[in-house]
Order: sequence, then structure tokens, then C-alpha cells
Amino acid sequence: MSSPTITADAAGTWKLGELPVHRLGFGAMRLTGSAAFHHGTPSDRDRSIAVLRKAIDLGVNHIDTAAFYFSSLRSANELINRALAPYPDDLVIVTKVGPYRAYDGEWGTSARPEDLRGQVEENLRQLGRDHLDVVNLRRMPRYDSIAEHFGALADLREAGLIRHLGISDVTPSHLAEARAIAPVVCVQNRYALDRPDPDSDELLRLCGEQGIAFVPFYAVAGEAAERGATTAHDEDVRAVARAHGASPAQIRIAWTLHQGPHVLAIPGTGNPDHLAENVAAGAIGLTDEELTRLNRPRREAG
Repeated sequence: MSSPTITADAAGTWKLGELPVHRLGFGAMRLTGSAAFHHGTPSDRDRSIAVLRKAIDLGVNHIDTAAFYFSSLRSANELINRALAPYPDDLVIVTKVGPYRAYDGEWGTSARPEDLRGQVEENLRQLGRDHLDVVNLRRMPRYDSIAEHFGALADLREAGLIRHLGISDVTPSHLAEARAIAPVVCVQNRYALDRPDPDSDELLRLCGEQGIAFVPFYAVAGEAAERGATTAHDEDVRAVARAHGASPAQIRIAWTLHQGPHVLAIPGTGNPDHLAENVAAGAIGLTDEELTRLNRPRREAG
């Protein structure tokens, strides 16, 4: 007798503004292939569409995407539109703006405040929406302050093109700067079990205190970043994985979710089997002893 399918609701829920989402979501970057930000072989279109539909079947109702997630023949937003429109009523699609990529894939100068409306409208067009649920401002290193850019998005929120706002790749001072302009419902920062970062640790704490979702990216990839899930798992991760009959990647996702009830995980994949494993990680309960063991490298690095 087969075991029951684990769905995304096993991870619990959080609200982005008034929008409830399961804490185990889906990151769309890898739908376009292993070369999402490089020249290379695009993903299989039908398989990517199947992954998106399976995510919905598994209860995922939070998808993270961007118009700059594309490879030579694939656009993540276009795949989402093709696979899921008309969209389920409870589906929350979060996108981001700020970086700029030309059609040939090359990165250009990051957007100026006056460019952000065009980026928002491009996401609307690709997704086939009349508004965006959540838009994250992805800070680019060239800008120390995010006030003008976030203010431009706040104007688009007032105009009805955006429902909620978030920020990405920021410091605690940027969060304070943004909150002085408009409500912030989520913060996306690079954060992984084996990659300590004082700013992200502080943002994790601040977001918990202020009722803001903290959404790590590259939580499973670690140092591999956009290349995909890391294979560099230390023995502590492997030992905990063996104890749970789980994969090291599942333990990394479970650890992420254990960092607080306001933490959302958005692992991405173009593989239907990996998708089911990622969603199932939301049901893994880690003991205090296991968390202490997993946190050892972070303590030693600190």
C-alpha cells in the first residue's frame, strides 16, 4: 500500500499582506533550463509545463518568478501563463523588478526608477494579468539607497498595478528605508544552512518581529547559486538525512522552514520527481538536537 502524497499545506501557511500562502512554494527560475542565465540548452517545454501543473496539484499556491528568468527559447513567465491560466483563485504569483536583461540574454544597466513601470507592465503582459500580486524590488549593487526605486513601485501600487511590495538582496537599513515609504510584505535574501550572513541573519530576526515574510533564495543551491542544487553537503546534513530517510536537499529545505513561522521556502526545479521531494520536505520535523547539529558550521563560522 503506497503512502499518502504529501502536499504543500504540510509546511503550514503565512500571509503576504492578506494573501495566504503555503510556506513551501516554488521558484520558477530553473523552468527555463540549467542555463537560465547563460547560453546553453533550454529546458523541455512540455516537461516544464508539467512541473508547474504538478506543483498546483501538490498544493503549491506561491510561485516566485521574474521577466528576466529566460534562456534562449524559454521564458518562465510565459511557461507559467501557458501552464496555469486561467489561474487558480488562491495562487499568489510573486515577481521581481530592477535588473535588466536584453533579449540576447546579456545583463544591462539596472533599471532607473522611471524604468520600473515598463518592467512591471512586461511582467503583466507575459503573465496575462491585470495586476501583480507581489512585486519585489531587487536591489542592484550600483544603488546604495532604494528610496527612489521603491517609491516608484509604491506609486504603481497606488495606481492598482501592484497589490503588495517586497524587497530583495538588501540590508536591514534598506528594510527601514522601504517601510518608511510603503508596507513591505516580504524580504528575499540569499540565505542557506552553510552560508552565514550577518545581514540576512538580522533581517530574519527583524522580519519575524515585524510580521514580514522572509524568503531565502539559493537555500538548496548554497554556493552553487543559479547552477542548481549543491552536492556539497557536510556529514551533519547527510547524517540527519539518513535518520529521516530523506535526501540532503530535503533536509536543507526543512532546516530553512524551521528558522521561523514567517520563513517561506521557494525551491525550484524542472524535474517532476524533484518537485515532489521538495514539497514533501515541508513535512519533515527536525528535533532541537538535529537543529543544533545542523547549525554547527554557522556557529563555527561566526
